[in-house]
Amino acid sequence: MKILYLIQSHKNPKQIYRLVRTLKKSSPKSFVLISHDVNGCYLDPTPLQRLPEVKVIRGLGGRGDFSIVQGYLNALDWLFNHNVQFDWLFNLSGQDYPIQPLPKIEQFLAETKYDGFIRYCNVLTDSKQNPWGSREGRDRYLYQYWRSKGNLSRWQRVLVKLPRMALNNTQNLVRINSSYGLMLGLCANSSPFNNNFICYAGSYFHIVSRKCVEYLSQFCEQDNYLINYYKKTCIPDESFIQTVLLNSGLFHFYNDNKRYYNWRETYNGSPRTLTIKNYSEITNSNSFFARKFDIQQDEKIIKALEERVIND
Repeated sequence: MKILYLIQSHKNPKQIYRLVRTLKKSSPKSFVLISHDVNGCYLDPTPLQRLPEVKVIRGLGGRGDFSIVQGYLNALDWLFNHNVQFDWLFNLSGQDYPIQPLPKIEQFLAETKYDGFIRYCNVLTDSKQNPWGSREGRDRYLYQYWRSKGNLSRWQRVLVKLPRMALNNTQNLVRINSSYGLMLGLCANSSPFNNNFICYAGSYFHIVSRKCVEYLSQFCEQDNYLINYYKKTCIPDESFIQTVLLNSGLFHFYNDNKRYYNWRETYNGSPRTLTIKNYSEITNSNSFFARKFDIQQDEKIIKALEERVIND
């Protein structure tokens, strides 16, 4: 069995190098593809591509828009065009890190009855599985947005807050979102979603089998309408892949992506940066990977996880 690690990165080359070396030491037969957004920082591919079955390609980054999904789809095209063989795909960011020995994870996947591990819920209905609530789901995926370039500063977001709340809470035609730059949305005249094609959403990060990846790639080659619709939604990366795969009815998914996050005292949709103080909760979580880490903030946690992953 062969695992493919697709890393979408945009910052901190030192941490990317450490992540890739750890993946290859713990799983020498794996294939690692780094899709790096050079607009974030320069990444010298030479040290990485000296390792067997490690490749670096130019990627797309961004938050709140379709660019990270497009970067993912471009990476799938590269994989199939280069006939890369794999059985399972993990998508990672450059700030993820394994928290279990990879042979243990590979054995688990070899024995599982599932086709993938992915967080999902029907985001347009209120249920215990929907952490956002249907109002948030409708605001994200039933409106088509125009976006300004660049993020708003803190004082600009404060300035926009009152008119945003007043407008969003008094009518359903227009929405303002200031989380990822200024976004103005109009209620879509029609959407692709109905009782037979549900709008699913959840974490962007997942583990899926090759047949899921093949289906997703083929679907995107044939259905420009859904892609074009999602390009104008808010935070499409947390819905597009779930919606395509779950609505196919072809796969059996476990509703957990095997990732550990710490959302305590966080804001702006980004999990807390983990440090050595979080080691016990990370390693006791029964997850496969955790995020997010910053080697410039705390290198001790990276060293501790490397010891666990490589030497256990």
